[in-house]
Amino acid sequence: QVQLVESGGGLVQAGGSLRLSCAASGRTFSDYVMGWFRQAPGKEREFVAVISTSGTRVVNADAVKGRFTISRDNAKNTLYLQMNSLKPEDTAVFYCAARRLNLYTDYRKYDYWGQGTQVTVSS
Repeated sequence: QVQLVESGGGLVQAGGSLRLSCAASGRTFSDYVMGWFRQAPGKEREFVAVISTSGTRVVNADAVKGRFTISRDNAKNTLYLQMNSLKPEDTAVFYCAARRLNLYTDYRKYDYWGQGTQVTVSS
C-alpha cells in the first residue's frame, strides 16, 4: 500500500506558475511509476504527465508540453509538477497516482491515489 499526499495548489493568475508536490509513504517509492492527472468540473479525469521509476522516461500530455515538467526525487519519496505559463483551462483538481511496473497514460491503470489539490487559474 502506498499513501500519497499532494500539496502546492492554489489560486494564480494566467501566465503564473505553481509547483505541486506529492509525498509518498508506505512502500519503496522508487518501485512505482508515478503520474499527475487532473479533473475539471463536469469532465473526465485526464492524464497530465507520467514518469518512470528512475525518472529517465517522461511522457507529457500535448496540452501541457513545454509548460509543465514532471520530476521525482526518490531519496525524498516525492513527486513534483512544475507548472509554468498557466492558463484558465488548466483549472482543475490535480491528483498524483502510483502503479507498479509499466508506464501508462490511462488513469484507470493506476492503483493508488492522493486526495487531490485544487489549482485555479484566473484570467
